[in-house]
Amino acid sequence: MVFVTGDCHGEFRKFTAKNFPQQKELTKSDTIIVCGDFGGVWDIVESSYEKYWLDWLNSKSFTTIFVDGNHENFDRLENDYEIIDFHGAKAHKIRDSVFHIMRGEIFELEGMRFFAFGGASSHDISDGILSKDDFKTEAEFKRCVKQWSKARKLFRVEHESWWKKELPVEEEYENANYNLRRVNYKVDYVISHCAPDSIISKMFDEPTLHDSLTKYFESILSNLCFKKWFFGHYHYDMNIIDSFFMMYDDIIPVSEFLENKKDN
Repeated sequence: MVFVTGDCHGEFRKFTAKNFPQQKELTKSDTIIVCGDFGGVWDIVESSYEKYWLDWLNSKSFTTIFVDGNHENFDRLENDYEIIDFHGAKAHKIRDSVFHIMRGEIFELEGMRFFAFGGASSHDISDGILSKDDFKTEAEFKRCVKQWSKARKLFRVEHESWWKKELPVEEEYENANYNLRRVNYKVDYVISHCAPDSIISKMFDEPTLHDSLTKYFESILSNLCFKKWFFGHYHYDMNIIDSFFMMYDDIIPVSEFLENKKDN
């Protein structure tokens, strides 16, 4: 079976036997897809905490895959893991049964075709991004971080808690377009972290939630043939409209997803 769920942010207790009892009947041929903000690759180097949970996920009866969100360490994703083929898609091998599907890739599981495109804008950075390069000394930088933290400012630190690569580059859009043309824009499911512009507008009256990626998703809607589109990012479990599903805590088999599923 193939299941889909939402953001984890490095917290994987939703996959315990108590919270996800179906796993007792699963094997490594069964897959759970996380719609971004996996968060298991986050620290500057792999910490003991990360190692514990990644090894724990790897020991589970199922296989875990994810698209990236805006809460991932993109430096490590790109540099620390080998790229392998995952059922037709390019993926980073995090563990033997934990994989990051790269942007714009298409893979097939159990006769179903998935278009995967991660990435999203961070919206908790209204006070700015701090970069060490903007300071003369390490001490000055640390002093500013401490002051901003004490003032409860909404900020991140480049290459520590924020990466420019949270949004795609042109090459990744071109890769997506190439792969979609290859299958004549016909897939069964779309897996992303953020949603198309028109879907966001139905959820929120907030212009800052729109960006180059949400606009790209909107641009391919008229040509794309799909059954369901799953995305995370917004921290609710909800059927927005028609075939668009916002995922968070729920872990649902994609083949059994009810069209009339409503907000929990």
